Amino acid sequence: MKIAVTYEDGNVFPHFGHTEQFKIYEIENGKVADTQMADTEGSGHGALAGMLSALKVDTLICGGIGAGAQAALNQAGIRLYGGVSGSADEAVAAFLAGNLAFNPDVHCDHHGHHEEGDHHGGHHCKEDKHGCGGHSCL
Repeated sequence: MKIAVTYEDGNVFPHFGHTEQFKIYEIENGKVADTQMADTEGSGHGALAGMLSALKVDTLICGGIGAGAQAALNQAGIRLYGGVSGSADEAVAAFLAGNLAFNPDVHCDHHGHHEEGDHHGGHHCKEDKHGCGGHSCL
C-alpha cells in the first residue's frame, strides 16, 4: 500500500490542487516501511491524480479537494480521505490504526459558502499563501 499526503512543513496541506509536495508513505504489514517526498512541480488539479497514479499511490489523505479532482482520483482508483488537518505523520498513524478523523463529504466550494470563514482548525483561505481566494475548503 502507498499513501500520499498533501504536505507542507510537516502538516497536511489544506488544498489538494495547490499542494507543492506530497509525502508518500510505503506501508508493509500495517506499518510505515519507507517515506519519500514527491514535488508536484507546479502540476495543477487534474495532473495530480495522474502523478499519484504513476507513483502507484492507492490512498490519498488531504485537506480540501474539489469535485473534479475527486472524480479524477476515483477514476484512477485512489481512495480519498479528505478534510484532514494537522500532522501528516500522525494522520497516517491514525489511518493505519483505523481511527483517522476525515470528512467523507469533503469539497472545495468556489462559491463562497463557508462556516464563519474558518476550516482546518483555524486556517483561513483568504489569509493563506496557497491561493484559495474567497472560497472555503471543507
